[in-house]
Amino acid sequence: MTISSKMNRPVLYRLSDFACSMLRDPRGMVAVEFALIVPVMITLYFGTIETTNAMTAARRVTNVAQTAADLTAQVTTVSTSDLDDIFSASTAILSPFPTNVVKITVTSVVASASNANTTTVAWSKAYGGSTARSTNAAVTLPAGLTTVGSSVIMVEVTYTYTSPIAEFITGPITMSEVAYLKPRRSVSVAFSS
Repeated sequence: MTISSKMNRPVLYRLSDFACSMLRDPRGMVAVEFALIVPVMITLYFGTIETTNAMTAARRVTNVAQTAADLTAQVTTVSTSDLDDIFSASTAILSPFPTNVVKITVTSVVASASNANTTTVAWSKAYGGSTARSTNAAVTLPAGLTTVGSSVIMVEVTYTYTSPIAEFITGPITMSEVAYLKPRRSVSVAFSS
């Protein structure tokens, strides 16, 4: 068949010849495979980045709770300015994530002199829009955490993680952590305003 006879054939035959030649040509196969694999690879790449960022934020929320509890449990008396410093030091751990969406509540929980399972709030301070617990309010702690007349520093942290990539798919993720530490230098940490 000559070139001129190929040109006189109907368009459908010319398209089928083109498709057959593409199927026989290995360059065509590579292009098709590449077109099929690229969206999957891009999704996996951004999914890995997103999962890593979320896991890093969750670890940092845990570190914020542990650090705030540790710094508070190291002193015998704490003031409002001391707690402001503790909040500042604790939230710095979240960097480079935004710190304006973190909520922290530091509470001193004291066990009754007659029953270790009866625990109430001695004092509580909040940061970042969180709500402080009411003084003398009952608090349920994990079993065995207190003894008769002892106390515990309880720190509650809530962080709203918003991904720049998956914000349209999953929306914000709320992460929470609670840390408990016993005071180191006294039976309880006092609060002085």
